[in-house]
Amino acid sequence: MRALVTGGAGFIGSHLCERLLADGHDVAIIDDLSTGSLANLAACDRDPRLDVRQGRVEDEALTSRLVGRADFVFHLAAAVGVGLVERSTAAAIRTNVLAIDAVLRAAVPRRVPVLVASSSEVYGRSDSVPFQESGDLVLGPPHAWRWSYGCSKALDEHLAMAVAAETVVPVVVARLFNIAGPRQVGDHGMVLPRFAAAALAGAPIEVHGDGTQTRCFCHVLDAVDALVRLAACENARGGVFNVGSDVEVRIRDLAHRVRERAGSVSPVVLVPCEEAHRPGFEEPARRVPDLRRVTAAIGWKPSRGLDRIIDEVLDDRRRAGRPRTPST
Repeated sequence: MRALVTGGAGFIGSHLCERLLADGHDVAIIDDLSTGSLANLAACDRDPRLDVRQGRVEDEALTSRLVGRADFVFHLAAAVGVGLVERSTAAAIRTNVLAIDAVLRAAVPRRVPVLVASSSEVYGRSDSVPFQESGDLVLGPPHAWRWSYGCSKALDEHLAMAVAAETVVPVVVARLFNIAGPRQVGDHGMVLPRFAAAALAGAPIEVHGDGTQTRCFCHVLDAVDALVRLAACENARGGVFNVGSDVEVRIRDLAHRVRERAGSVSPVVLVPCEEAHRPGFEEPARRVPDLRRVTAAIGWKPSRGLDRIIDEVLDDRRRAGRPRTPST
């Protein structure tokens, strides 16, 4: 198979490319390196079956050319992270919507199958936990920037399903829930690497809000396995699938767990959301996926637990260069 991975130099994308190459496939990448890095591809960048193109997915000429050569497209390119969306809300919306539009337009002539990486953020304010793929998406008002990312990803899903229905392009949607692991960085608000970096530096581990909000963390290699298996499953086409762990942890407890496993003396500090974010931020209380649909379709459930994820993130941060302990 000749696979195209948009966002292939990113955190999840680079792990996916390694898996595809290990499975014997040829892999092409489009990435503008805005949040990804060529360093993420160090383990496979000399493989002659890997073709890396630095550019924007919104460049329809480039995307059309590469999609036209592909047997399957994994569309992972997106503006991701609460911090990035907070700083550049309009740009994040445009990136997400225009990128998938370019991919789908390019896929139509040859009906190239596309897997769309969506997000748990599409569930918005919904309190119907665990979230089911057939459930309502409850997004907040447009003046609250917090919901703009989820809204843009929901629009991605609507566009993908509309194009699939009107042109018979095979599409599958994977809603990702808090994927974590090596190569993830906290620059754009990702909580686990942010906690890990603080713990290793002996700096305060800042928990936004009261810390009672819960999340479910899934190892990146488990998520990649799900993406590859969904892509190979013809019965999955036309479907939407949650991909993640269904084991909840309170964010305050996560901070203490990271500190303990790092052997750190960092204090855990609660920072009110109104101090940590600009106006328009709202924190969902819970994010828990219902995994029955993806398990029934491909027999998948995550196999790596939270302690392993934390340990690997800590090891990755150590390899990246342990920060100096702040002076007292």
